[in-house]
Amino acid sequence: MLNRRKTGVIAEEIAVKYLTSHNYEIIEKNFSTRWGEIDIIAYDKTNDTLVFVEVKYRSNLSYGLPQEAVNYIKQQRIIKSAMIYLKTTKRNFSNYRFDVLAIMPPNNIEHIKNAFQV
Repeated sequence: MLNRRKTGVIAEEIAVKYLTSHNYEIIEKNFSTRWGEIDIIAYDKTNDTLVFVEVKYRSNLSYGLPQEAVNYIKQQRIIKSAMIYLKTTKRNFSNYRFDVLAIMPPNNIEHIKNAFQV
């Protein structure tokens, strides 16, 4: 079994491939603040929207669906980190949203757009 860090890196690589194949530009990966980390920051070219993406991977359903791990506390950490990103970036984005990419083997990817709100 892979360790958690390696599994996370692989899941993020899957997420990047998925997003880029669906007309997203990857702006940043693993953006860290004192509040937490945002796995992927991407630009949705189709909808002119900045997207903060949380990637969740589960090898099986023993701990529930991957997206169920993005609880209220996790959401609040992502939101705080996103607000810091928006304040510090030199690019101007008028639209943004929070998505979750839930990944399960072999090739199950559920893209939940607007998974939560500020």
